[in-house]
Amino acid sequence: MIALLGPSFGGSQKEIKSVGKDIMICVDLSKSMDAFDIQPTRLEKIKFEMKRIVDAFSSDRIGVIIFSSEAFMQCPLTYDQNALNLFIETMHSGLVPNTGTDFGPPLKLALKKLDEDTDGPANQSKSKIIVLISDGEDFGEETEKTSQEIEDKDIKLFTLGVGTKQGGNIYAGGTLKKDRQGRVVTTRLNDESLRSLARKTDGQYFEINETNNDVSRLINTIGNIEGELKGTRFVDVTANKYFYFLLAAALLFILDMLINVPTIRI
Repeated sequence: MIALLGPSFGGSQKEIKSVGKDIMICVDLSKSMDAFDIQPTRLEKIKFEMKRIVDAFSSDRIGVIIFSSEAFMQCPLTYDQNALNLFIETMHSGLVPNTGTDFGPPLKLALKKLDEDTDGPANQSKSKIIVLISDGEDFGEETEKTSQEIEDKDIKLFTLGVGTKQGGNIYAGGTLKKDRQGRVVTTRLNDESLRSLARKTDGQYFEINETNNDVSRLINTIGNIEGELKGTRFVDVTANKYFYFLLAAALLFILDMLINVPTIRI
């Protein structure tokens, strides 16, 4: 009966190591991300896929940066999946100035945060990752310089293009958006700038278009990157000692079978 209760006694300490990656996701929220060549829109599709990425890397720290011509920290590096999903769900193109797209500011901010937010004794650049998500229309001038800094620090940069070569239209105020000449605006995926950026930093380019979705391949690629040691801690553990009592019960059972005790009957 005591063995079935599973008695535990005798303490010992076990070393627990925390190993993971730091992933900073930069999301383009310029007005072109509201195009609906990818259903329901480019941005809504990206929000859905970002939740998949968060779910796939639950043991890693993930942060979110939103940008257009400027970059803003939407969510700092965190393990909190609920907070990440909440910030992702609230993203929309109205959160940033709609004056074009510049890859320089988000990459610079991501680089700064990855350098600052070092949790643990190690600081291995190979376990730090930047994912840039955009339709590829880069009008900035500092992208080249920032990408060189990323390459120098040996940080992996993956780019994810969303959209189609045929392009899509954008709704504005319930009607299709038009330019100053009254023509309907069509925004197309410009994958060349994203491919070039990934190539310069020894990263890879992935794409979401009308027929292909590379997010699973992106998740597998990031998953193959070795994480760094974030820290170690010791926890007190106890062992189940049921086998001592089970052995004692077995010995008593054998003795009971071997030894006959004479009884006197009246």
